[in-house]
Amino acid sequence: MSKSTSVAKTADATLSLVDSDQVVKASKALLSHIKKAAAAPTAGKQTLLDEETVIAQTPIWLTLTTKTHIYQTNRLQPSKIVLPHPLNTDEEATICLITADPQRWYKDLVASDEFPEDLRKRITRVVDISHLKAKFKSYEAQRKLFAEHDVFLSDDRITNRLPKALGKTFFKSTVKRPVPVVLMAQREKVDGKKVVAARPKGARKEKRDPAANANARPTAEIVAELRKAVGAALVHLSPSTNTAVKVGYAGWPAEELAANVDCVARELVHRFVPQQWNNVRNLYLKGPETTALPIYQTDELWLDETKVVADGAAPPSALPGKRKRIEKANIGKKRKSREGVEGAEEAVAAVEAAPKEELRPKKKAKKAAAAVAAPVVVVSNDDKLDKEIAQRKSKLKKQKAAAKKAVDV
Repeated sequence: MSKSTSVAKTADATLSLVDSDQVVKASKALLSHIKKAAAAPTAGKQTLLDEETVIAQTPIWLTLTTKTHIYQTNRLQPSKIVLPHPLNTDEEATICLITADPQRWYKDLVASDEFPEDLRKRITRVVDISHLKAKFKSYEAQRKLFAEHDVFLSDDRITNRLPKALGKTFFKSTVKRPVPVVLMAQREKVDGKKVVAARPKGARKEKRDPAANANARPTAEIVAELRKAVGAALVHLSPSTNTAVKVGYAGWPAEELAANVDCVARELVHRFVPQQWNNVRNLYLKGPETTALPIYQTDELWLDETKVVADGAAPPSALPGKRKRIEKANIGKKRKSREGVEGAEEAVAAVEAAPKEELRPKKKAKKAAAAVAAPVVVVSNDDKLDKEIAQRKSKLKKQKAAAKKAVDV
């Protein structure tokens, strides 16, 4: 286990507190354990895959535990971390590219000679948001689209519209959620603000040509963006203190896995964790069915020591900013009715006993109206009720005796 490291306040925000030697040791130990577990015979479990295939498909995860939540809501749009060793290098993995309207320009770009041939073979479908809503509206069509492709890339301009267009087929898990890519050219900025193209006053907006797309980035930049998105590590943020990111596979060398772990740990804390290393509690490396190996642990368990509750003290409210629920006494109906009658009587007596000079005419009229409008509930007499119940019981007994006597005769 790595030794505890106190949080160091430094001007370099990209500095990582994870020990690289500890990461290499943890990677070697984890990969060795996974290989031994795959080689050992398991009783009652049979698989059609050989040992090397099983090891090559076993993912390795980096788990981050923070002191407070790093996000307040579920974020359906994943973020990317570029890795020194890409995760997806399979040349047979198919890609579906979802673009903004119109799709014809992007289809022509993928089919052109300036687009790399290896990437063109992997992109088997290019569809824009309008055709996606029209062709894949039914649940069966969405499931078919989900099964036909291995990776889904989407233009960042329409990524927020995809949950409604694709439904729970894509977003109930994080396996094939569309990864956002930037396909639009960056506008010029003046004083930090984007410059909007000027249009003459009164001029009509020109109809867009499907074969032309002046807003697209150059082809070389689009190709680099697609390659980066396919092999990047995806970060799915949720309202919790635990975040897991896939950093490699069990079939990799330990040095390549350690390099990815160092990169993801540094970028994950720097870009997504509020207060960065001050908010980090633990970092672990684990497989799907293995024990988590710690590679970093902090000495400071709390982000703010003033929020720690002392022994014997009352805990703070679970929902800050909301009023605590005040428990009311268990008052029965009779007590409520009696209190209502007594309150009304006291209000009327107070109005009658008050001197006329102390009460203004309007105020006196309001108090008298409130006292008259107060609900007056007649309290039941328990003695009379008990007597009626006893009489009914005796009458019922006599009727049963008479009926039994008639049957016996």
